Amino acid sequence: MSSGNVDVTAAGQRRVVITGVGAVSPAGVGADALFAAAVDGTCAIKPLTTEAAEAVNVHVAGLVADFDGTEHGLTKKQARRWERFVQYAAVAADEAMKDAGFAQVAPTDDDGNPVAGATEAGFMLPDGVDATRFAVVFGSGIGGMEMFTSESIRLHEKGAKRVNPLFIPTMISNIAAGELAIRFGLKGECANAVVACTTGTQCIGEAYRLIKWGVADYALAGGAEESVCDISIAGFSNLGALSHGEDPAATSRPFDASRDGFVAGEGAGAVVLETLESAQARGAHIIAEIVGFGTSCDAYHITSPDPSGEGVVRAMRNALADAGMTPADVGHLNAHGTSTVINDATEAAAFCELLGVDFSEVPVTSTKGITGHMLGAAGAVEAIVTALSVANDLVPPTAGFTEADPACPVTVLTEARRDYPQKLALSNSIGFGGHNATLAVAPFKE
Repeated sequence: MSSGNVDVTAAGQRRVVITGVGAVSPAGVGADALFAAAVDGTCAIKPLTTEAAEAVNVHVAGLVADFDGTEHGLTKKQARRWERFVQYAAVAADEAMKDAGFAQVAPTDDDGNPVAGATEAGFMLPDGVDATRFAVVFGSGIGGMEMFTSESIRLHEKGAKRVNPLFIPTMISNIAAGELAIRFGLKGECANAVVACTTGTQCIGEAYRLIKWGVADYALAGGAEESVCDISIAGFSNLGALSHGEDPAATSRPFDASRDGFVAGEGAGAVVLETLESAQARGAHIIAEIVGFGTSCDAYHITSPDPSGEGVVRAMRNALADAGMTPADVGHLNAHGTSTVINDATEAAAFCELLGVDFSEVPVTSTKGITGHMLGAAGAVEAIVTALSVANDLVPPTAGFTEADPACPVTVLTEARRDYPQKLALSNSIGFGGHNATLAVAPFKE
């Protein structure tokens, strides 16, 4: 395929595979740490002791503890200037790009300087990889809230002339995608789908579509968030969305009868997608395959999902139709599962409607029992867990779940189900504004 051209004969027929994953989450830095916590059902939620959190009766959060970007490949300047959501995105993306074999460290000359063609970060793409066909689709639900808060205070206390000149390009949510494109020298489509808590899933789905339909051959996709900050905690708590529990291990409880709200989390998830043809030609390790993507809108309410679950059902059906599969092919659901009363009941009703009489045979899991709700990053880390789950023939348990809720008549595991081959799994996201998105992820088969 020549640079800048679209192979229309292959459009819509190209298979899209995952060849790299990376994560920064409350479970630690790295996709291995995330997946190990998911399989073991290890809750990574921690106490939150800020003055603002105490004022609104919030006691725990999915914190990325003791994170220092300079320990994970960032320069001191980047760690000082970049908002945390961008730092999380860069560290997760570094892992994913290296995992896929695309983030090659550029050789240096006799003076130790990277050779021509290297990016400022010292990376260069392998020979034969066209940077203009390498897309970046990476989002954040709310962007740089800490910068927004601090500069608003500065404006109020010290006046307009003292506002940081880099305020806008530092806090806007698309800057993670822009910085990643610069970091790796990726010159294809660069976009940021901002759809609240559906952002990570939507970004991966849009990247999948770009490749499937011949607009790109490769993509770096995902989401990042820095939502554990005073203004976010206060806003979500005053909205009535957050749990007021005090035990970190028993506060985020998706589908549990005692759930009372979500736990705010933060971090990033990144995946590298490419055509099957490219991955095989490179001899890349193929983790899993994205076989379908579906979206829908409830058109119901700005924060509450339509309690009938009709919009969620449509997103899942659209993903299955895109995959050319049926509900009978679903091995498990990685649910949005926020631990809020309305969301979990709605999603459970939607899944039962999708599967019909067979719903009790198909397990449901939620990663949010481990990480809390990572907002715009949630769908990305959940897509990673889903891909690794189908690749390893298992379904993770849901941390925090102890007592079934009759309003959520789905099968929630308390221990990992192993030796469980699946045709595909669904990964759901639901966002404020009525946004629904579903990825259909399958183990790779020739």
